[in-house]
Amino acid sequence: MLSKKMSDALNEQMKWEIYSGYLYMAMAAHFDSANLPGFATWMKLQAKEEWAHAMKFYEFINERGGRAVFHAFDQPPVEYASPLAAFEMTLEHEKEVTAKIHRLYELAVAEDDKPAQVFLHWFIEEQVEEESTADGIVEKLKMVGDAGHAIIMIDRELGARAG
Repeated sequence: MLSKKMSDALNEQMKWEIYSGYLYMAMAAHFDSANLPGFATWMKLQAKEEWAHAMKFYEFINERGGRAVFHAFDQPPVEYASPLAAFEMTLEHEKEVTAKIHRLYELAVAEDDKPAQVFLHWFIEEQVEEESTADGIVEKLKMVGDAGHAIIMIDRELGARAG
């Protein structure tokens, strides 16, 4: 059985996972309108992954006798100065999510909630991958700057992401 404190914290994290998907769909819409379909595809797939993460929280909360509660959140930005700016925001957002997951894990330890600790371990590992992937794209975009041909090449590469 989940404590109220743990249930509230898990629901808050579910909100952030949903917001992540919402943010990435806003970025996808921006990239689609900028005629960068590969960047848009990457963001759409990332949004789908974030929704899957939210559903993991939803199921875990319910399995542990809690109740999933959906909270409102602010609208994400709709315009981005460049692909680099969008991916720098992505990286910073993923770092924030990582910090939230770590605090949630610390709460699970403090409450001696071993099932939550085991559940959250997957997310801790996932966030390493999320940050690494975003950082790699940021670094590539920094290398190429605003060079049109290079952006098109990265667009093709990101569009090839398997979903």
